[in-house]
Amino acid sequence: MKNLSNFIRSKIAIRDSDLETILASFKTKQVKKNQLILKRGQIAYQYFYINSGALRFFFGEFDEQLTAWVVFHDEFFTEISSLNPQKPTRFNIEAIEDTELIYIDMPEMEKLYKQFPAWQEFGRITWEAMAVRMIDQIISFQTLSAEERYLEFMKKSELIKRVPVKQIASYLGITPNALSRIRKNIK
Repeated sequence: MKNLSNFIRSKIAIRDSDLETILASFKTKQVKKNQLILKRGQIAYQYFYINSGALRFFFGEFDEQLTAWVVFHDEFFTEISSLNPQKPTRFNIEAIEDTELIYIDMPEMEKLYKQFPAWQEFGRITWEAMAVRMIDQIISFQTLSAEERYLEFMKKSELIKRVPVKQIASYLGITPNALSRIRKNIK
């Protein structure tokens, strides 16, 4: 829980005793590569912190999978479009490598929000940052060419090394062949 503790402290000022109480509400889970943590049609019920590893959110089945989002170590997230309204998710969430998750169930999270003002601040800061990330992604699709999106993506070198090419292409909204051409032109 040390990584989660450090992550929380990087976002908010919180008393040690309050943080201990909050951390006691979390559990850990090991997820193998290619294992789903949430399947399309299920309802999200948990918030997650990635202690190690990586996950992707994707639509579709088999060869028609479209990667919408990738989350890595030291990120706190949930499938908010399912969790908050308690509606079935449109996504599958899959481990793209062996992953250790630290998670909390929604009722516990809500209880902590009511109990600790600092935890409410953590939630606000986390979801505001997530909204900015989503807006940036939408704007890049609307304003940048595929090559420019790839160059932006390359700045996150961790992603390039850890995400399969087919998933990178899907995330960028292009075919694997188009990605190959872009990569060839850049070299």
